[in-house]
Amino acid sequence: MVKTPEELGAWLRLALTPGIGPDAARRLLAAFGKPEAIFEQTEAALRHMVSAPQAQALLEAPQGWQALSDETWLWLQASPEPAIARALVTLGDPDYPAALLEIPDPPLMLYALGQIAALRQLDMGRCVAMVGSRNPTPQGLINAREFARSLAASGLTITSGLALGIDGAAHEGALLGAAVGAAGTTLPTIAVVGTGLDRVYPRQHRDLAHQIAQRGVILSEYPLGTPPLAPNFPRRNRLISGLSQATLVVEAALLSGSLITAKQALEQGRDVMAIPGSIHATQSKGCHLLIKQGAKLVESAQDVLEELQWPEPLALVPRALSPTASDLPEDELLTALGHDPVSLDALQARCGLPTAQLQAQLLELELLGQVGRLPGGLFQRLGSA
Repeated sequence: MVKTPEELGAWLRLALTPGIGPDAARRLLAAFGKPEAIFEQTEAALRHMVSAPQAQALLEAPQGWQALSDETWLWLQASPEPAIARALVTLGDPDYPAALLEIPDPPLMLYALGQIAALRQLDMGRCVAMVGSRNPTPQGLINAREFARSLAASGLTITSGLALGIDGAAHEGALLGAAVGAAGTTLPTIAVVGTGLDRVYPRQHRDLAHQIAQRGVILSEYPLGTPPLAPNFPRRNRLISGLSQATLVVEAALLSGSLITAKQALEQGRDVMAIPGSIHATQSKGCHLLIKQGAKLVESAQDVLEELQWPEPLALVPRALSPTASDLPEDELLTALGHDPVSLDALQARCGLPTAQLQAQLLELELLGQVGRLPGGLFQRLGSA
């Protein structure tokens, strides 16, 4: 982590120098060590590593660099509360996530907010990215929240992008699951954002972002003050997938950022999974395309755990967090299901539960592998459960 204003200033100057992209910056760091040493070189020495225009650019301080350096140093020192840390983690730092060193273009710096000490122990093998539509179906929101809840309760870390829709539901589910889940979960969720960390985008997720910072980590490669610019979001997706062993697409249209994330995951050598949906829903088309192209079809949290070879997956999948007054006991709901396929309306007539509550309980039984969802909106008990 950056320790002094001088060190911070050197890193920011390298990142902000016009014409110096990530590749050139990494070459310079490999040749000269720390950024401070780069700016001590002569133009002739720099030309051995970069082009003449790049060498000349390195000799001049970028416009606005000093003001941003001062602002960032103040931000680093002014954590909103003791339990939430702020840091600038640089390439080669022990706290830099090791998984990102395996992707083709790791960021030079990561601005971090939250439980930063846990980054050093972050294991890619226990991280699952969950992405999907910003305009999901009601079932898609339930799927994202419940899958994330079950996976986090099993000890996995959920990475996503803090966007509206599936991303937000995945973060919420992970925080819920970690509250009742397997011991030893150091980070229930990581949010990788496309703005500076001095702002929350979208604003509707301000409270959620605070909850993530209290128990997880928010990361960005963008300097303070960076607004929500459209090109930044597809680029940040490579970090969501890069941190994770697998990317699970919950819902996605054919032209969506979620499919970009899935493509990046494949290019990074990561696993891709997708949840199927209705053939009539636009939000399912992207998932169906991924499955046709070889993505793992996922119907339950157990499928994800087995794909990751997580130990004793069925035993790790949690039961409901806490039944509400209107919940039926699990065995009574299974009895109401019977052994033949049944529609939601027919099942509701049998048990008298409100629609939303019944859907939530059915999804929980799906995640436990006790109920299957059939074409035509039908449900059926599986095995002798």
